[in-house]
Amino acid sequence: MIIRQEREKDHDEVYSVVKRAFENAEHSDGNEQDLVNELRKGSAFVPELSLVAEKDGRLAGYILFTEGKVGSDRVLVLAPLAVLPEYQKQGIGTALIKEGHKIAGQMEYGYSIVLGSETYYPRMGYVPASVFGIEIPYGMSENNFMAVKLRDDAKAVRGAVTYAEEFGI
Repeated sequence: MIIRQEREKDHDEVYSVVKRAFENAEHSDGNEQDLVNELRKGSAFVPELSLVAEKDGRLAGYILFTEGKVGSDRVLVLAPLAVLPEYQKQGIGTALIKEGHKIAGQMEYGYSIVLGSETYYPRMGYVPASVFGIEIPYGMSENNFMAVKLRDDAKAVRGAVTYAEEFGI
């Protein structure tokens, strides 16, 4: 498996990967692939953190981290993480998250937040965001709104989350 930065020529295939990955997802609005397209156009987009996983000569997974804020501090928002159904439960999502965290730490981001599965993301070090003093946005479950500290030297953050405007939150 190869994990690398997404290229412009990957956009159509990434669209398909994200759409297929979320087709039967329990918590999906069916527009995740369109959100990716919109996020790429926005000011919160970080090209170095738009990653694909190649396996068997094709794209099998995708992850995107965009910039957000907690209070006035810059953080990352992980969304989406997508793996084609036939490649799920093979470690591709885990590998994408680990590589994204590594790159993000090198870029001096201190935290990543995610709204996701309370059984999956804790394996990657995510804990309820409130542990860090990050306020839970209205209507989101404390169990599903999580954060991870990406660098040991990251300064403490506290406050409300501001997402990229494309999220509509």
